[in-house]
Amino acid sequence: MADVLAFTATIVNPEWMPTWSVVEVPGSNDFFGTGNSVRADATLDGVEVTSALMPSGQGHHFISVSKALAKKLGKGVGDSVEVRIARRSA
Repeated sequence: MADVLAFTATIVNPEWMPTWSVVEVPGSNDFFGTGNSVRADATLDGVEVTSALMPSGQGHHFISVSKALAKKLGKGVGDSVEVRIARRSA
């Protein structure tokens, strides 16, 4: 099993939480082995994400993109980001 998820994603306002800006993480339930909130070492375009990955209720997790994070990235809804997520060592 791979220890890192790496993919390109788009920052979205999902239907299931339209007031939030997020990056959805497909395959995350299988990657982490749980549908619960998880801590992981994650980056968007090389910028460290400090929040946990939260369950979407749609079968995967998401990374919240706060206004502060969006500003650091220089990006917003509709923009693509390079995502890298690594499991934390126990």
